Amino acid sequence: MLFSLNDDHRQIQDLIRKVAREKIAPRANEIDRTAEYPQDMFDLLKGLGVFSLPFPKEYGGTGSILSACVAAEELSRVCYNTGYVMIAQWGPFGAILHGGNAEQKKKYLTGLATGDLRASISVTEPQSGSDVAGIKSRAKKVPGGFQLNGAKIWCTNAPFADFFVVAAKLGDDDSRHAINLFILEKGMKGFTIGKKEDKLGARGLPSCPLYFDDVFVPEANRLGDEGHGFKAVMEGFSGFRPVIGARAVGLAQGAIDHSIEFVKERYTWRTRVSDYQGIRWMLADMAMQTEAARLMVYRAAAMVDEGITGEELAVSTSMAKAFSTDVAMKVTTDAVQLFGATGISNDAPINRYMRDAKVTQIIEGTNQIQRNVIGNVMLGRPQRMVPAPKETKR
Repeated sequence: MLFSLNDDHRQIQDLIRKVAREKIAPRANEIDRTAEYPQDMFDLLKGLGVFSLPFPKEYGGTGSILSACVAAEELSRVCYNTGYVMIAQWGPFGAILHGGNAEQKKKYLTGLATGDLRASISVTEPQSGSDVAGIKSRAKKVPGGFQLNGAKIWCTNAPFADFFVVAAKLGDDDSRHAINLFILEKGMKGFTIGKKEDKLGARGLPSCPLYFDDVFVPEANRLGDEGHGFKAVMEGFSGFRPVIGARAVGLAQGAIDHSIEFVKERYTWRTRVSDYQGIRWMLADMAMQTEAARLMVYRAAAMVDEGITGEELAVSTSMAKAFSTDVAMKVTTDAVQLFGATGISNDAPINRYMRDAKVTQIIEGTNQIQRNVIGNVMLGRPQRMVPAPKETKR
C-alpha cells in the first residue's frame, strides 16, 4: 500500500508549517499557562479554511484523513492546543457522516467545515470511561421525540459548542444495541454544562461535565435509525483515530526540535552538549521512534482514505494510536531529561509537550483499550470461565 505524501499533501504541510512557526508558536506557552480558550487561533484556522480538510468534497474538504493528519501533526509540533482547536471541529464529524440523514449532514457538516458552527461529541461517563457500551444515560420515547436524562464527563469544547452529539441508551434495554445518538443544541431546557476541569495537559480547550434533566430532544435530532448508534460511534472513532496519532507524532517531533536547539547551544566542561555520544544516541533513538510512529499513522490514514473498514482498519488504527502516543510519551520524557533542570521549569516550553503527550495516551480510548481491540482480533474475545460440571456419584 502506498501512503507517501502527494503534491496536495505537501502543499498543506508547507502552508500549515509556515503559519505554525510564524503565528502560532509565539502564542503556545501563553495558551498553556493561562488555560484560556484561544479564540484568536480559532479565527486564524477558520481563515485558512483548514476545518474542512477531512470532510467530503461536497462540503469543501479534501475527503482525506491523511490530509487532516498532516495538518494536525504540523500544528501539534508547535502548539498542541491550537491543533486541538482544529480537531474539535472534527469530533462529531464521523458520527454525523455515518449516521446522519441528508438534512442533518447539510446543516451540521456544512457549518463545521466553514467554522460557522462549533461542536462537541460526548460519550464518556463517570462509571464507564472508555467502555462505550457501559453508558447509563437514558432516552425515553415521548410524543414528538425523546426525553433525555443522565450525565457525561470530559466533554471537550463544551462552553463554545453550538451543538453536541450525545450517546444515550433508549428505553430499558441495557445492551449496546440500545445506544442511540442525539443532537443537543445549546440552550435546550434541562441541559446544563458544568465547571471546566483543571487539566494536566490540553489546557487551552475546556473539558466539562454535562447534565441532562428531562431534556426534550426532537425526533429530527436523532442520528440514524434506532439501535445503530453504537456502530456509528465506533466507526467514527475508528476512522478518526489516525488523527489522534498524528497529534502525538507532532508532539514528539516538536520535542525533538526543541531538544536539538537546546543541546547545540549548551556547554559543559568546555564541550558542547550535542557533541557527547550519549546525547547523540539518545536523540537518534527519539528520531527513529518518531519516524516509525509517523509511518504507522500515515498508513492507517491511507487505509481510511481507501475505504477499508472492519477488523483490518480497526487493528491498524488501534496500533497507530497506541504506538504513536506511547512514543510521544517516551520521546517527550526523554526531551525533558535532555533539558535537565530547565526541563522541569514552567518557563521552558518542553514540559508542556510531556504533559500534552500524556493526554494522548488516554483520550479516544485508552491505550489499554487499543490493545484489547488488537488482542480480540488476534485471539477472539475473552471467554468467561464456565464452572466445570459436578461429578456424579456412581
